[in-house]
Amino acid sequence: MGLLESLRNSFSRRSDAGGSRANEDLFDDDFQRKLDYLAIVSRRVFAGRMRAERRTKKTGSGVEFADHREYQPGDDFRYLDWNVYQRFDKLLLRLFEEEEDLAIYFIVDASGSMAFGTGDKLRYAKRICAALAYVGLANLDRVCIVSTSDRVMMRMAETRGKARIFKVFRFLRELESAGTTDLGDALKTFVAQHKRRGLAVLISDLYDPQGFERGINVLRYNKFDPFVVHVVDKAEEKPKLFGDVLLYDCETGDEREVTVTPKVLSRFREEYEKYIHDIDRFCATRQVPYVRADVSVPFDELILRVFRRGGFLR
Repeated sequence: MGLLESLRNSFSRRSDAGGSRANEDLFDDDFQRKLDYLAIVSRRVFAGRMRAERRTKKTGSGVEFADHREYQPGDDFRYLDWNVYQRFDKLLLRLFEEEEDLAIYFIVDASGSMAFGTGDKLRYAKRICAALAYVGLANLDRVCIVSTSDRVMMRMAETRGKARIFKVFRFLRELESAGTTDLGDALKTFVAQHKRRGLAVLISDLYDPQGFERGINVLRYNKFDPFVVHVVDKAEEKPKLFGDVLLYDCETGDEREVTVTPKVLSRFREEYEKYIHDIDRFCATRQVPYVRADVSVPFDELILRVFRRGGFLR
């Protein structure tokens, strides 16, 4: 086990400190007012687009020309391109883009590490999910939410229309962190359960012992469009520890006695920064939209960053 794995989730037994905050209403009146503002901003940012529907890469009998293909016996003569036939003496069929609702899947990591310390990461993830879901619902997209650890834990069925945001609130309030992280296995189950492809927004701290890449690749290889929201807490980058301490992993319960010195903390920060850089580089080289979500940043500011980053509303 490397230095990062030794320290990442497990600096001290502070995970119960956020228990009293867990039942606070994350979605109060002030939060809901900000959602309306964000929905308005999203429409301005993407002015000129159809609100109700978005074009997919699927071709069929729509109205927007997409491509040609050669005529095959049995094809509908109505779609033959007679202009092409007159010019090139070839029978080609016109293909059109079909328009259908965009399916947006929110995959919320609810493993044990998301409740580390005061539980701010899971709280923040819920707020991000609710805000982005509201924007999707306001644009009449189909929204689905699942929670994961090393498996798919809970699922909110697809829904549509911004009045359904209260269904989203109820689902997210019930989410509790538990279990170990295995995004690869969890997302294999996810793609098997959801045959309709769409945008998959992964909201996670990406602390996966098997490698954060596995889960993202499962989405990519199964023709989902991944969008990564990486939830981070500065308290994990610079733990306030010194001397002989007993560390434990809040997901597995493993314990280790460690003597924390300035040199150890320096090495840990180097490993942490390298890990962040690896995630950033992995997403950039594979053209996966990536946003780092620091829990100290107001959630509405983070959502505006998502809009500016692109890839969420297309």
